[in-house]
Order: sequence, then C-alpha cells, then structure tokens
Amino acid sequence: MMAPPAKGPLDSIVALLKRAPQGAPPVGQTPCTIVWRENKWSLRHYVPAVRKYETPVLMVPSLINRWYVLDLQPGRSLIEWLVAQGHEVYCIDWGTPGAEDRYLTWDDIAGTYVGRAVRLAARRTGSTHVLGYCLGGTLVTSYVAAFPDHVASLTALAAPIDFDHAGIMATWTRTPAFDVGAIVAAFGNVPHRLMQASFKMLKPTNDANKLVGLLDRAWNDEFLESFLATEHWGSDNVNFPGATYQRYIEELYRQNRLVAGTFTVAGRPAPLSNITCPVLAIAFSDDHIVPVPSAQPLLDGVRSRDKQILVERGGHVGAVVSKKAATRLWPAFSTFWAQRD
Repeated sequence: MMAPPAKGPLDSIVALLKRAPQGAPPVGQTPCTIVWRENKWSLRHYVPAVRKYETPVLMVPSLINRWYVLDLQPGRSLIEWLVAQGHEVYCIDWGTPGAEDRYLTWDDIAGTYVGRAVRLAARRTGSTHVLGYCLGGTLVTSYVAAFPDHVASLTALAAPIDFDHAGIMATWTRTPAFDVGAIVAAFGNVPHRLMQASFKMLKPTNDANKLVGLLDRAWNDEFLESFLATEHWGSDNVNFPGATYQRYIEELYRQNRLVAGTFTVAGRPAPLSNITCPVLAIAFSDDHIVPVPSAQPLLDGVRSRDKQILVERGGHVGAVVSKKAATRLWPAFSTFWAQRD
C-alpha cells in the first residue's frame, strides 16, 4: 500500500484561499444569559444541565482582552468544559471602553465592578470561587485582599503579582523615557494597538514563527480553525482606561505596592497578608508576558494555610486554550474547587 502524498506549503496556500471567504471562526458559543450590565461591562452566567457543585465560579479575564479566550471554541473552551463537569460559571465581559472611560480608576474596576460581580455570583450560596486571568488576576487579587467577604477561594491564572520580576515589561516601564502621564494625557484611553506593539516586541520573531507553522499545517482543517480562532482573539483587543493604566504603571510596575503591602482598593488597605482563603496560583514555564517569578510570590504574601502553585509547560495563551489543557490544566481547576465546595 502506498503512503499518502506529503503535504507542502502549496497545499496550505490552497487551503487558506478556500477558507478565506468564510471569515473568522465563531467564538464564545457556550449558551449563557446576561445577568447584569453596567457602563460597558456585563456579567455572563452559564448554568450546567446538572449542577454537581454548590459553589459557583466567577471568571475575571484581563481588562485589555476579550472574555471569549475562556470560551474560544467547542473543545477548546474552559467554560464549556467546566459547565459539562457540573460547575455553575459566571464570567465578566469588560466590553469596549469609550472616550469617557479614560477617568475610570482601579478602584472603579477592581473595587466596584469586580465587587459587584462577586456579590452577584455569590447570591445563591453566599460565596463564589474567583479566577482571575493575567491582569484580571491582579485585579481580583487586590480586590480579595481588600474585600475578602463572599470569596470561597482565589485562583490566579498567569497573573502578575511581583512586578520586580515582571521581565522586560518591568524594565521598559521603569525607564525615565517612559512618560505614562504624557501617554494618558495624549490618548485618554491607552490604544490597544500601542499595547499590542509592546507585546510583539517581547518576542519579535513570533509572527514569523506562526506564519511558518501555518504554512506547514494549514491543510489540516482542525489546526486551521484553531489557529484562526486564536489569532482572531489575539487581534481583538481593548483600549486600557487611562486613569487605571496610570496607576497600574506607577504603583504596581514602578513601586511594586501589592507585594510591598501598601496598595489600596477603594480606600481600604489591600496587603496580600489579608488573604486567608484557599489560593491556587498557576504559572507557565514558557510565559514571556508573566514569568513564573512574577506569579509565584502570591503564595509568599498570603496568610492562607491552604495554598498551592502549579507550574505547567506552555505559553501565556496557548497553555490555557489548547486541547491538552483539557487533560491537565482544566481538571486541576475543577479538582481544586470540588475539594473546597
């Protein structure tokens, strides 16, 4: 029996040309209801057919990315998988800030908006597990440190906590030439294209590497759909509210006040030592945006007796949305919450 002919770049180009008229793949397909809207943000609610666990899960994505990274595609959706396991899930959708949102502060977002979402998610049972992804993890960590009520556990997923060890981003933002006040004065909300350019500079050859990988495998329909969905999310970013960005840079990147214990949320002290609920920190060994030394110190700062860190292989996004995540990472979340239900 003859082996099938090998596929090459020409086959990939043909596949791309055939796929192009269909546009971006559909994302965020898990059924939900919107249970709250306020300003630009909303709260999505996912109810399992059979609820196996009492305590719901609240997910807080990064403020500058779309929520649907957590519900990317069937088979590559953390939310879909959790609902199938019997977890009730809430997820914040930050929406699109307008020019008037340049004045939104960290207190507005971490104190008022996250606080409202926690209380809504906890209405039925009195408490909720809280998961924050990337900058969402920093937001919820600061919130829980200031307002620990109604929080059953805290999961920080690839969340920057110690900004002294935040890699190249820390070096850039601490240079005298980086005038954060001038950026906010000029733009109001910091443009997502400006931030995206900064992330691309962390790995300048990344786009070229992805293009090579695409040409190697674009004839594979499953790979192509996954690639296009991830790229669609990666280019669908959100402007950063100016006042929040300025405090983020000045008090966290430059002064590292969350680790120092001098950060506040809505006028209340927010030292990490205030956190006593169960804590799970997740970091990724190949994460060039939030290095492991930036995520791990969360466990050193909290007073929780029930705390653990899981360091997985993979990058900042790929490790969360890959099919492999369904065999290791996602079950780790479910087990952590189930054992503390």
